[in-house]
Amino acid sequence: MVTAPTNVTDDTGTVVCYVSTMTCANGIWQGLNPLSFSLPLLILQNIVIVLVTRVVALLLKPFHQPRLLAEIIGGIVLGPSVAGQMAVFRDVVFPPRSILTLQGFGHLGLLYFLFLVGVEMDIAVIGRTGHKALVVAAASMVIPFSIGTASSFLLRNFISKNIHEGAFVLFLGVALSVTAFPLLARILAETKLLNSEIGRISMSAAIINDLCAWTLLAISVALTGPSETALTPLWVLLSGVGFVLLCLFCIRPTMWWFMQKLPEGQEVSDFHVCLLLGTMMLAALMSDVIGFHSAFGAFVFGLVLPNGPVGAALIAKLDDIVSGLLLPLYFVSNGLSTDLSKVRDGRTVALLVLVFVLASIGKIAGTVVISLFYTMPLREGLSLGFLMNTRGLVELIVLNIGRDMEVLDDESFAVMVVTSLVMTLMVTPLVTYLHRPLRRLVGYKRRNLQRSKPDTELRVLACVHNTRNVPSIVSLLNISNPSKRSPIFVYALHLVELTGRASAMIIVHHTKSSKVNNHRKPVASLIGRQVQSEHIFHAFDNYEQRVGGVSVQTLTIVSPYTTMHEDICSLAEDKHVTLIILPFHKQQTVDGGMEPINSSIKVLNANVLNASPCSVGILIDRGLSSKARMAHGQQYSHRIALLFFGGPDDREALAYAWRMAEHPSINLTVVRFIAGDQADVPQSPATTPPPPTAQDSRTISIVTDSTQEKQLDEEYLNEFRLGNIGNESLLYTEKVVNSTEETVAAIQSMESVHDLYVVGRSQRDAALTLTAGLTEWAECPELGPIGDLLASSDLATTISVLVVHQYTGGPLGRTGSTTTEGSARPMQRRTSNESQRLSTASRARQAMPPDLSVRRNGR
Repeated sequence: MVTAPTNVTDDTGTVVCYVSTMTCANGIWQGLNPLSFSLPLLILQNIVIVLVTRVVALLLKPFHQPRLLAEIIGGIVLGPSVAGQMAVFRDVVFPPRSILTLQGFGHLGLLYFLFLVGVEMDIAVIGRTGHKALVVAAASMVIPFSIGTASSFLLRNFISKNIHEGAFVLFLGVALSVTAFPLLARILAETKLLNSEIGRISMSAAIINDLCAWTLLAISVALTGPSETALTPLWVLLSGVGFVLLCLFCIRPTMWWFMQKLPEGQEVSDFHVCLLLGTMMLAALMSDVIGFHSAFGAFVFGLVLPNGPVGAALIAKLDDIVSGLLLPLYFVSNGLSTDLSKVRDGRTVALLVLVFVLASIGKIAGTVVISLFYTMPLREGLSLGFLMNTRGLVELIVLNIGRDMEVLDDESFAVMVVTSLVMTLMVTPLVTYLHRPLRRLVGYKRRNLQRSKPDTELRVLACVHNTRNVPSIVSLLNISNPSKRSPIFVYALHLVELTGRASAMIIVHHTKSSKVNNHRKPVASLIGRQVQSEHIFHAFDNYEQRVGGVSVQTLTIVSPYTTMHEDICSLAEDKHVTLIILPFHKQQTVDGGMEPINSSIKVLNANVLNASPCSVGILIDRGLSSKARMAHGQQYSHRIALLFFGGPDDREALAYAWRMAEHPSINLTVVRFIAGDQADVPQSPATTPPPPTAQDSRTISIVTDSTQEKQLDEEYLNEFRLGNIGNESLLYTEKVVNSTEETVAAIQSMESVHDLYVVGRSQRDAALTLTAGLTEWAECPELGPIGDLLASSDLATTISVLVVHQYTGGPLGRTGSTTTEGSARPMQRRTSNESQRLSTASRARQAMPPDLSVRRNGR
């Protein structure tokens, strides 16, 4: 039963007819259609919108297109151009009576989104980017704006009539010259250029471009709006200037005062967040009242908020719901107004497309000329030009305002929306093609420690997730024996998860200036992640100044954890790194146990191990830095134990421990585990190389067996012992074990005076019987059986562990049996050298001096 309509008369005498129960349905058992009520219909529309936009995002994911573009395409798909062609879908899901409600929620999402975009922008970055970004912004805007201005006189007779000519010139010029800052940040993240030079330049130029575009757009709105008198546009402009000055000189100082009063580390309360959101809505209302679009007020209010904990709290609380739920409503409301079936005038379409193409070519050409002037490579100049050609959301806002002000008709609006969308879709594949990795035919040498010469520079990529990882990494670097003869170059890499556009942009720009302004302290205006980055970089800078033989370069990677390993491995290859150090995904608790930090870090470590172009070490920290302080003043500041079972990873661990043993304050104990007579040692036959396939004739196979691995172990151990004759800080022992149980018992019986265990990730086939049971119950397989045992809380130890994995050639490290031609020659040369040196192993062992006598099981 439906309630009869109620008539209400307002103060002006107008009769408003409405049905009081048409908001919520009373249930299907009343015999009524739930979709006849506004709330159930809005819920259904939200479900359809989210599903369609997510499906489009999944389809575009292989092409590395950002989600914003998928939402714009999803809006067009749901509109009259595609799904709207079906009368049933149009009448049931998006009936005309629901459009007003949908547009209201969509514009509310737009206000929140532009407010967050303003919060994310750092006005101070304009002064830090230098002349290059400023000139690029000017070139990428002036040339297309001039093309739009020249073509406006031709297009005005086709797409806009009875409109102020100056307003039409400004609208068309802004529409052709704008760069979408939010979409550009996502494209840079997808193409792995966020931390590159062109990424920083394009982001800085996009901020300048957006500020100019919003200013010109505000002037266009003021000129286009209905005017009672000739002075109305002037009053609108003066009111807008007054609104901006109010935000700059009243609201911004107030926010600065509030942030200074906020104690460091204290979270912003929900009350203050709600107060800011209410003030933002008031600013949007004021902007609409004085004659500008409400989005302008929300954007300006967000722009004047200082970067700090307030902005971080707003982004954390609003970003997901705004980007995932409210903003797609705006795109769908825009798509419902984009009807491609109305495009019938071929001449108008051709002229609009031609103007768009010319403006895009002009923007790219101007950017390339400026980049060449600054001696940038042509490929980077073209990439920068395509990036500055990113349109998207800002373009839609401009076009929607132009259509609402009747500057554009429906046909021209649809054509310009589709044209800008197609051009933006081309940006990612073109930039990806220009920056495709060029495979080197010959890889860099010394990709592992065993092959590195003792008097050469050691390059280490030290990764940290937070400030808690820094002390242990610094302690490990310190005991790695940096010296003038063999210095260490450290690439201190702060790993930041990409969770939103703001974090990426703010961290990148601040990272650029951190090396220039090393002397300044962290300011209170930095958001949480920036403060953390500042502390991390200052810690490594202080370490560089305090210790000789060490050079540090601080870097930041902002990327999703799912693809972060690609950035780490690419950086390691570009910098010719020998060793990557990764923190463990667990941290020590007060009671000595290990608790997980983030399961994504575990997956990241495993991915780096599989794809690394060099050796990798995973550090399980149990107070390594604190033990160094407690032991200060004694004869040895660190006691290190190497557990050697055999295999490439153990030899790499021995090579690292060898370097540590040269430090004057290191006491090293090498414990070799030998299978006893009762151990069931598996015999692995030699591997027969498969014939090369026609698809890749460069593929080769390395023929190895357990006997050769054992000989390599013996030869390297003897070489190690010969090289440390007379080193009183070195102790070499052998333990004979026959089973996994005896192995575990032997490790548990070791003295707890050590500060660090160094172990290989995996062992050779002959030692598998000593660790077989550990492999079956491994909780962290990326550490290997021994590393997993030492990292387990069941062992009841407080000793830190370093698990080492050796790079032995091939794109997947030692897990793959093939290698490319680029690494074939070093691998062949290494195998040949090892084989030649095998003949000297037995003679070296016979000639072993009495100073290095072997101790077995304590005897």
